[in-house]
Amino acid sequence: MKYALFLLSAIAAAQPLGIHQTDFPASEFQERRNKIFDAIGGQALALIPGAAAADSPQVFRQSNEFYYLTGIEAPHCYLLLDGRTRKTTIYLPHRDPARERQIGPLVSAEDVDLIKERTGVDEVHAVETLARHLAPIQIRHPVPALYVPFSPQEGSVGSRDEMLRQVAEAASDPWDGRPSRNGHLLSLLRNRFPTFALRDLSPVLDPIRLIKSPREITLIRRASQIAGLALIEAIRSTQPGVYEYQLDAVARYIYLLNGAKYEGYPAIIGGGKNAWYGHYFRNSSILKDGDLVLMDYAPDYRYYTSDVTRMWPVNGKYTPDQRALYGFILAYREALLKRIRPGVTPDQVLDGARQEMEPFLKTLTFTKEIYRKGAEEALRFRGHLSHPVGMTVHDVGSYQRKEFVSGLVFSIDPMLWIPEENLYVRMEDVIVVTPTGVENFTDFLPAKLDDIERLMREDGILQLRAPTNP
Repeated sequence: MKYALFLLSAIAAAQPLGIHQTDFPASEFQERRNKIFDAIGGQALALIPGAAAADSPQVFRQSNEFYYLTGIEAPHCYLLLDGRTRKTTIYLPHRDPARERQIGPLVSAEDVDLIKERTGVDEVHAVETLARHLAPIQIRHPVPALYVPFSPQEGSVGSRDEMLRQVAEAASDPWDGRPSRNGHLLSLLRNRFPTFALRDLSPVLDPIRLIKSPREITLIRRASQIAGLALIEAIRSTQPGVYEYQLDAVARYIYLLNGAKYEGYPAIIGGGKNAWYGHYFRNSSILKDGDLVLMDYAPDYRYYTSDVTRMWPVNGKYTPDQRALYGFILAYREALLKRIRPGVTPDQVLDGARQEMEPFLKTLTFTKEIYRKGAEEALRFRGHLSHPVGMTVHDVGSYQRKEFVSGLVFSIDPMLWIPEENLYVRMEDVIVVTPTGVENFTDFLPAKLDDIERLMREDGILQLRAPTNP
């Protein structure tokens, strides 16, 4: 009995899990929520659900949308923004002493003062009171509009494009058909509170998330640095006979060593023709002498990620054709980078880089005409300024038809294809637009061919700690 009382008192005194983040102050969460209030107006509400409890034994990770607005890491939470009063309320489950004896103290509806202090919300209630608070809002007409994210929740290794694909695959299966968590919430709201006019919050929240704050940029910078360190170690560890998945293991070790517990997306490690597949994920092949290996991988560091890619020769020495093709990509990257700055559009950057690269291309020597053709096609391709990066690798929002602004973070991804040989060559970095130009977060990562070859002459983790034979 005394031992049980000791456990309960220890749990009560400990800092509850789920409210320990220190990357953002309450004022930043308030600022983000105020932008939503401004966007939905004074006669509307917004309801943002958190993630469901993780499937055992997985570690819970909050949905990006809910974490972005609260910093709370607890399952089955809801955030209600009332535009009429600009009041913010969080709803959480009650304390579960039996669960806490297993995994430690968890943030709950009973932690009212602590939650208010850490998030800046006005009120904290138990989750079962949400329906009772929504019901009386419908009494007087006109009933306020209710904004809810229509898009699937983003979670661990889940960008919206991937989540939408998963929902579509489930919908196509006649023995499945499950909606997303947000889709299920929409169905419940329509059935239980049909007087609310439901509107999509995703187009409201996406532009807010697109431009990163200085604290967000710090986290993406660190995620990029860790990704670069992992690539450096993978380059050192590469030699003929190494498996693709062993380079994955090297990278994960570097991630954990540097405080990144999760991966931002599944590792893409393709040797030889495997690199042709843009999202190759099996990573089960042996790396062969004479091939290039592509590695595209980054960690999830405190809810933020990066997107970094390099290619290098398995045997440590580029062939003349590999050197010409990868050298072209490197030069193209530099031509793109130096043109990016506030007030310039992506089309202007691509057009200017193409004009610079066309005479440079004429100076390169290729053994096959298809290689020159591939480089020429690359200069006509418009996707090298690829996608936003932030809480997911393919982050929300769009900048393709707008002028660049300071605080925009995206990947620069020059690439080319040689379909006749299933050959794909690319290099990817993540940058942030600054008031005067850009900062390349992985500028420290070797990109020049001689530097990569020099790095490959060093021993890596796989050489210092070789895997055991079965």
